[in-house]
Amino acid sequence: QVQFVESGGELVQPGGSLRLSCAASGFTFSNYVMTWYRQAPGKERELVATITLTGRITNYADSVKGRFTITRDNAKNTVYLQMNALKPEDTAVYYCMRSVGGKPVPSDSWGQGTQVTVSS
Repeated sequence: QVQFVESGGELVQPGGSLRLSCAASGFTFSNYVMTWYRQAPGKERELVATITLTGRITNYADSVKGRFTITRDNAKNTVYLQMNALKPEDTAVYYCMRSVGGKPVPSDSWGQGTQVTVSS
């Protein structure tokens, strides 16, 4: 059974930093591109960052470029999202998924996500 368990979200002040983690199981982690998504209240889910199998290539949404860094540890089946210089508009529930063809695998279920709230 494929599972994603996100953690690390909390309330943080603007300008602060957080590191999110996503532990994956039920598949060969090193064989898949991994992606972080987020969904803010009243908005559609959006792609935040992706990382290739070995971590050599990463891509980011324009809104987070230069502030967020995605990494992975294939030995731990875990993908991370380092978030710096956080803004109130980064407030959202953050999710990770494995990707094929640039999209989540259709048969996979979304995890519970981790809530990030940026507020003073």
